[in-house]
Amino acid sequence: MTKIASIDITRHRLPLDPPFCPSWDFRPRNHLDVTLVRVRDEDGHEGVGSGDTMTGFAGHEHLFIGHDAADLERHNRILDNIQLHYGRCWPLDLALWDLAGKRAGEPVWRLLGGRTDRVPAYASSGTLRDPGGMAEAAELYLERRFRALKLRFHRGDWRDDIKALEAVRARVGDRLELMVDCNQGWRMSHDDEEPWSLDEALIVARELERLNAYWMEEPLHRGDRKGMNALRQATSVRIAGGEFNRELFEYRDLIEEGCLDVLQADVALTGGITGLIPYAKKAEEAGLIVTPHTWSNGHAYVANAHYTCGLTNAPFLEFPFDPPEWSLERRDFMMTETQDVTDDGMIVLSEKPGFGVELDEEKLKATRIG
Repeated sequence: MTKIASIDITRHRLPLDPPFCPSWDFRPRNHLDVTLVRVRDEDGHEGVGSGDTMTGFAGHEHLFIGHDAADLERHNRILDNIQLHYGRCWPLDLALWDLAGKRAGEPVWRLLGGRTDRVPAYASSGTLRDPGGMAEAAELYLERRFRALKLRFHRGDWRDDIKALEAVRARVGDRLELMVDCNQGWRMSHDDEEPWSLDEALIVARELERLNAYWMEEPLHRGDRKGMNALRQATSVRIAGGEFNRELFEYRDLIEEGCLDVLQADVALTGGITGLIPYAKKAEEAGLIVTPHTWSNGHAYVANAHYTCGLTNAPFLEFPFDPPEWSLERRDFMMTETQDVTDDGMIVLSEKPGFGVELDEEKLKATRIG
């Protein structure tokens, strides 16, 4: 048994100029905040995780230090207790998996089952460009060999969102699969807009059928399981969701109640890798596509990629990329190398131990705020 020797948490802030204006937040973002968790064992190995703020974790380090670093199930149960009372502290689970891979000399995707080291990427845009601008962006994604593109809705009137989708479809034809994120599942804390009703979502679904959308993401509030089931029965467009649900049992309910075609649970936000392993298996047994949300930051994106390649048969994995506002250099600033797709539009993971990435210590030192 090798024990956990220390857990260190640091916070970093990267200024954004020009600012990033994401579709899900009407306030421009002038900086990107990142929290890093470093777990060291008594032999000197270090694992790193990121993706949420670790709110409320301070003072709970003693629940892990001195315990077996390899006892992932035990640590995950404690993290579940913490998230009930405080915040989402799942990046610690990711750090423990990175540590496990480094101790074993294997990449995490292979420890998880090793289905593949690669998966096709879908470009995930974040901004609300006008129809012409969105069509131009789609051409650039095609030039980079992406096979699919996700557009954001949230322009205030869904008819304006449809115009942007129509412009992209007219420009690229069938050369790209097109997904749509309706941004109705959750809101920022300062956003009091109500989510769509089932009737509104069904009207939009009919438009997406006409435009051959691959999926319709978060068309209703995350807790409206009855509505999601009804919408799924009424449309041929796949229904996707689950990126921001808090409790693991919610995924059981979403699967068993026939709410989704695509499960998007994010290992950095709910359950960690350890907690989501059984739900990936359960979802695939039920015929769902399992492909996570990956927008937290570049390091969390890599963790989700290992989870996906190790456990699932995902047709696509989300690749957050919307330059210039959301460039690889911004997303991945905490790492020594940016994570890009290959010339044939694939995400390919390395054979390096753990998550296979290195931190840029100089950049982290320059951006540290806590």
